[in-house]
Amino acid sequence: MASDVSAIGTIEKLVLAAPRGYCAGVDRAVQTVERALEVYGAPVYVRKEIVHNKNVVAELRGRGAIFVDEETEIPAGAVAVFSAHGVAPSVRHNARQRALQTIDATCPLVTKVHVEARKFAEDGYTIVLVGHDGHEEVEGTMGEAPERIVLVQSEDDVDRLEVEDAERMAYITQTTLSVDETSAIVARLKERFPSIVGPRRDDICYATTNRQAAVKQIAAQCDLVLIVGSRNSSNSVRLVEVARDCGTEAYLIDSVSEVRQEWLAGKRAVGVSSGASAPDHLVSELVEFFRERGVGDVSEHHAVSEDVRFMLPREMREALASASA
Repeated sequence: MASDVSAIGTIEKLVLAAPRGYCAGVDRAVQTVERALEVYGAPVYVRKEIVHNKNVVAELRGRGAIFVDEETEIPAGAVAVFSAHGVAPSVRHNARQRALQTIDATCPLVTKVHVEARKFAEDGYTIVLVGHDGHEEVEGTMGEAPERIVLVQSEDDVDRLEVEDAERMAYITQTTLSVDETSAIVARLKERFPSIVGPRRDDICYATTNRQAAVKQIAAQCDLVLIVGSRNSSNSVRLVEVARDCGTEAYLIDSVSEVRQEWLAGKRAVGVSSGASAPDHLVSELVEFFRERGVGDVSEHHAVSEDVRFMLPREMREALASASA
């Protein structure tokens, strides 16, 4: 535990990756729950975790948000927020059946993938979804056209793939995947199925791409990388993998309390980043931990600038307008 780490010996500098932390979709989703609590009062129900970060979920739960696994657990007529990862059409149907006051906090970039899935399905394509089995985003996307979508997670899955019409195929991807790994899987798909078509723009979101690029750059100048994020956060896990693929020791931590003495032994430069659902204060606490132990050289490595912003969901904007009228 960090509290047991009294000295960090050889560490000379800390390098912070930029960009890091909240992406526009996460910021929008968290704000949605916060504003819903302000307008409607507690409780506000949230299907699944609003974003994959246990600190964020705990904070919102403390304010009166109630997190449930399924919409069928929400009392009829209650206020219900759909998480940033998106939901299948069946979930929306169930919500209507229960007369829930729904607020859809699905990230617009996930919604883009859902739209692609529906269009490809309507055009008669077999759709290959590159993603991780069991991830909420994947479940929501597959729900858009379950009879037409097949999931692949690796190049081996592509090699085993059998389809009825190899001339009528399309691919889409989960937004939070490893850029390099996904490129390899898509390349294999194109090799096996030359006629396959894809989205006009890559589905992997800007924040995932940017954070992976930044970690790759700081990993090259550090001998340890710490990623702040929860273990169920796909994009955070990918950041650890990116650093390790560079040959750099790397670990995922939910907070500074998880830093271990043995990780720091013999290290000189430590890189720090955070997943797209990790709040800034968790990184600040980690930086302060190192400063308190004598590390004065703290710098930020800027890989790319981000200026993406998303409006709150329409339902939330309308509720806010009514409340202030």
